[in-house]
Amino acid sequence: MTIVLTPYWKDGVQKLKMAPQPPPKPAHGLTPPALDDNVHAIRTLTQFRSKTSGLEKYIFLSMLKHENEEMFYKLCLENMAEFTPIIYTPTVGEACQKWSQIYRRPEGMYISIKDKGKILPILKSWPKLDDARISVVTDGSRILGLGDLGVNGMGISIGKLSLYIAGAGIRPGSTVPICLDLGTNTQKYLEDPLYLGARHNRVPEREMTEFMDEFMNAMAVTYPKLLIQFEDFSTDNAFRYLERYRNKYPLFNDDIQGTGAVVLSGFLNAAKLSSEASGQPLTSQRILFFGAGSAGVGVAMQLMSFFTLQGLSEQEARERIWLVDSQGLVFDARGKMAEHKKYFSRKDYNGSPITDLLDIIEYVKPTALLGLSTTANAFHSGVLQAMASLNPRPIIFPLSNPVHLSECSFSDAVKHTNGTVLFASGSPFPEQRDPTTPNKTLYPGQGNNMYIFPGLGLGAIIAKVERVTDSMVEASSLGLAHSLTEDERKADLLYPRVERIRDISAIVAKEVIRAAQKAKVDRATQLRTMSDSQLVALIKGKMWNPSV
Repeated sequence: MTIVLTPYWKDGVQKLKMAPQPPPKPAHGLTPPALDDNVHAIRTLTQFRSKTSGLEKYIFLSMLKHENEEMFYKLCLENMAEFTPIIYTPTVGEACQKWSQIYRRPEGMYISIKDKGKILPILKSWPKLDDARISVVTDGSRILGLGDLGVNGMGISIGKLSLYIAGAGIRPGSTVPICLDLGTNTQKYLEDPLYLGARHNRVPEREMTEFMDEFMNAMAVTYPKLLIQFEDFSTDNAFRYLERYRNKYPLFNDDIQGTGAVVLSGFLNAAKLSSEASGQPLTSQRILFFGAGSAGVGVAMQLMSFFTLQGLSEQEARERIWLVDSQGLVFDARGKMAEHKKYFSRKDYNGSPITDLLDIIEYVKPTALLGLSTTANAFHSGVLQAMASLNPRPIIFPLSNPVHLSECSFSDAVKHTNGTVLFASGSPFPEQRDPTTPNKTLYPGQGNNMYIFPGLGLGAIIAKVERVTDSMVEASSLGLAHSLTEDERKADLLYPRVERIRDISAIVAKEVIRAAQKAKVDRATQLRTMSDSQLVALIKGKMWNPSV
């Protein structure tokens, strides 16, 4: 075995450490005589495909990752389009709902409200303290569109980190999945004898904030090189803790910032096609959001960048965005509303409340309709036809996850717009035939956050950032938007093919590092002198690859 020593600095002194080694092969006689890694990959993939349900495939892959991590990631990289819907959305949603039933072994860390006052020693029990570079943290209170799942939300932290490894080559040993157990308000879990979490309702805001302050300080002390991704906190808490900690620790919230960045990227490409068809300038886009929770408002905030990039002011950008919540159009005169909705609340409407989506579309005349409501089939045939009547190429983004909560399907969008739709969803949908052109295939875009967060995280880690700035998030979006190949653009794709995820992540990471340098939040200042090509080469060289 070749021993590779890599230099590192500690206390101002350069030292050497042994690079991570692949696991040793079993001794002769402990494996069949003709066992071959390449043939075994085919055998394993055949076993995976023999499973008849998404959940069975998820369980199989979880066991494979535990038993043979190198083979798991080899197959994942070679079959990204097939594996991604299993290890992440939509199948991970079902896995989370049934987490307490399918649980097999420890994976990740569970920090309970009962641990308040002693979080630091618990975090220090993690077996790979010095290797920790990225952690996904959830409290399970708003998993996908499935509600409060309590500790069952751990599946999200694990799934996201699997995508960091597969999508950006972050080393498996440097990931730390964490689920915070602050109780659950879902009665069926409190009554379930197999439920793995604390059996009480969620603690009040004050107690949670005290807990979060202790937790974040302990994380910074225990893992000084760690980037934290907040995931699937309830709407109010998502905004509250992002704002409370974002300038103190290197962290971002994927629901607010990651979703916004990936949608901005797809919207940039969709708007170009839409404006070409209408003959109108990009600044004429009018965006209607159906859903005004943390994800909806987070995406709306990010899409303001679309307009400011076209030269509009912040005020002009805000005037081109409308929100719809469960009570209809959001406007000031309607009365009291949640704090996070106020920024986009309309000041130019004083009529009676408009609650029907068709009436709102008639009033706003949007060029783009985005769904983040988790309301299945909200974009029914009448809505889709109304959008098509207003726009030669309507932009329809039903972004709610999982599939059964999507506002519409790709097949319905194609059918009711006669194939003119510019479509991106949160979950995967099958391709469709173009109703107007024989033998032409239409491909749905999927605004999957995995296009953004692996590259964003990798760039932040390599640059050793002090914090994650808005400019870094915007840079990740622009990097994704510009990563399409010529063939992908000819096919009117809004997002690149997921099979190229490592190349995409390298482009995104490069843009994130440049933005960090411009904001002067990078501590790896030696990277500033590198050319773009040198930096991309360095990024790709840092990516971990399975050895099988």
